[in-house]
Amino acid sequence: MLKKDQLFERRKQRVRTTLRATAYGRPRLSVFRSSKHIYVQVIDDLKGVTLVAASSLDKELKGSLKTGADKAAAEAVGKLVAERAKKAGIDKVVFDRGGYIYHGRIKALADGAREGGLEF
Repeated sequence: MLKKDQLFERRKQRVRTTLRATAYGRPRLSVFRSSKHIYVQVIDDLKGVTLVAASSLDKELKGSLKTGADKAAAEAVGKLVAERAKKAGIDKVVFDRGGYIYHGRIKALADGAREGGLEF
């Protein structure tokens, strides 16, 4: 029987494989969620380079957030990464939720990024 972390890794690889097949050269908006914070990167998989990053630990957000582990923080991080991506000239991305289910903080982050102007 597979352990919980092994199932998570399988799910993450399945999502990434599907994304790479349908990305058509667009950068990937990758999410990592810990129990205390949320982190986002925009990655160019063709070059293997991180183009833009944001997290609930950033100086711009840390003072205004109650905690880094709620929906409000996730939405703020989404807006921040969208703003930084726009400055870098990135408009369209593919959303990589990793192995996480699309609800709660992950959904709030995606909605914040969409409000900030990213298309996916």
